[in-house]
Amino acid sequence: MTHAADPRLSARARLRRAMSNGRVTAVLILLPPALILFTLFVMLPLGESAWFSFFNWNGYGAPEDFVGLDNYERILGHSVFHTAAGNTLKIVAISLVVQMPLALFLALLIYRKTPTNALFRLVFFLPYILAEVAAGLIWSFVFDGNYGVTASIAQSLGFENVFILSDPDWAFAAIMTVIVWKYFGFHMMIYIAALQSVPEDQIEAARIEGARRTQVVRYVQIPHIKPAIAVSAFFAIIGALQVFDVIIPLTNGGPSNQTHTIVTYLYTFGLTRLNIGFGSAVGVILFVGAVTVAIFYQRIFMKRTEA
Repeated sequence: MTHAADPRLSARARLRRAMSNGRVTAVLILLPPALILFTLFVMLPLGESAWFSFFNWNGYGAPEDFVGLDNYERILGHSVFHTAAGNTLKIVAISLVVQMPLALFLALLIYRKTPTNALFRLVFFLPYILAEVAAGLIWSFVFDGNYGVTASIAQSLGFENVFILSDPDWAFAAIMTVIVWKYFGFHMMIYIAALQSVPEDQIEAARIEGARRTQVVRYVQIPHIKPAIAVSAFFAIIGALQVFDVIIPLTNGGPSNQTHTIVTYLYTFGLTRLNIGFGSAVGVILFVGAVTVAIFYQRIFMKRTEA
């Protein structure tokens, strides 16, 4: 008669095996420094921000004017915050609906290892290497209504100068254009790396069976790169929540506070006005939103990818 193995014994056996392989020793050596750094640079600042958010504090001295949840009430009742949150969600949507499909389309065109494709990959990836502030300054000149590229084109066609960054609707459209241009190359490289790992024999087998190019992409390549698409989506969402450096040189949140995101809202109404308690509350709200997105992503998208 056979007996079921005692799970405690199997756990002990695995622990002894791990110790004999030196894994536990490596964990004991490497884990404490990582935990210390995580505590110092993540948990402590987060805890301080949460504490400061309950005070009316300008950053000087110790916070003493306790206001409870007043900062959060002010934020949630502020129309500019509603605009900033809506703009942030719009950037998330554009990142998922425009930026990622564009990156995937280009990756499918140039993923094969040829000199010409290597040149195209370099050209498409260059905007991502460029610093965000530099990209914002370059595009602010492009959109300048007096001396920019768009003004020159309008004049050459016989139209009046177009002041894109001075119009609330056009200004935010310009920001989203710059964001797509700036970051699509990063996602493209993720897809290229994944596409290059797809077995060529499966692609050739599909072609021999008469599959068209679109069918090969849909039934062979896309299923293989689903994990890469999931990772790309996560980076796109988290990156959209953090957009800041591109917007400041372009519009600085204007005109009329219509192009703020949550991060630029924090900077403008918290840091620049020395309202540190208010800004800390915005940061806490942003952190909670990012954690919620991460949990939702882990439970929904990653499970679907693994399935």
